[in-house]
Amino acid sequence: MRILAKIGGAQLEEPARRALMARAVRRAVEAGHEVVVVHGGGNQIRELGKRLGIAERQHEGLRVTDAETADLVLMVLAGLVNKALVHDLCAAGVRAVGYAGADAESFHARKHQPAGVDIGYVGAIAKVDPTLTFALLERGFTPTIATSAPLAAGEPGPSDHSYNVNADLAAGPLAAALSCDALLFLTDVPGVLDASKARCASLSRARCAELKAAGVVSGGMIPKVDAALSALEALPRGLVKIAPADGDDCVLRALADDAGTRFVLS
Repeated sequence: MRILAKIGGAQLEEPARRALMARAVRRAVEAGHEVVVVHGGGNQIRELGKRLGIAERQHEGLRVTDAETADLVLMVLAGLVNKALVHDLCAAGVRAVGYAGADAESFHARKHQPAGVDIGYVGAIAKVDPTLTFALLERGFTPTIATSAPLAAGEPGPSDHSYNVNADLAAGPLAAALSCDALLFLTDVPGVLDASKARCASLSRARCAELKAAGVVSGGMIPKVDAALSALEALPRGLVKIAPADGDDCVLRALADDAGTRFVLS
């Protein structure tokens, strides 16, 4: 099975949690799966931005990204976070290789401009070239991807800086381009919870809309659910889940029916 594991920045902030995740990836690889890792790093961007005196601005949950912030995002995601994760994966026995969108033109962005508001160098995946990723998988490496990408040719917008692409929203297009069998959003919750705080074993788009309308799915869970639903559209026959990132077997555990929340078409 080919698995795309999306790892949130919260799982990568502390060395102990990174090491735990690295062991989980190793166990999945040892079980015979091909694993591709894509990661975020919002908290790390925020913390380094504070140290550098770069103010953070948000618009509808997205980071307003001017030229200075675009450089910060690239430095943190493709540099600090990516290489720390690659280091820990290698230390756990995983042959990891880290890269971002510009490497071998693996993917490009299109400028994201919600409701006519210019939020700067914020992008969505416009094009994926899986050549490098497939070459690494064929040779037994574990691709580890930071979602910073150059603007695609012909797309409107400035092209002098890399674009900040939300890792959750990038996961679906990447999984589809890589013909993945499973896309796992590994996070710090057991899955999507209903009004009684019980884990939802599965969710359709209609049921997600009901939970959002009732205020049950709210706050930071909304973008996770929206990203999973978008990913299901790109990967209709695949396994798409929000699942817990706890334990050194979390990647394999997320494949089980009794773990996390699976998203279904109906």
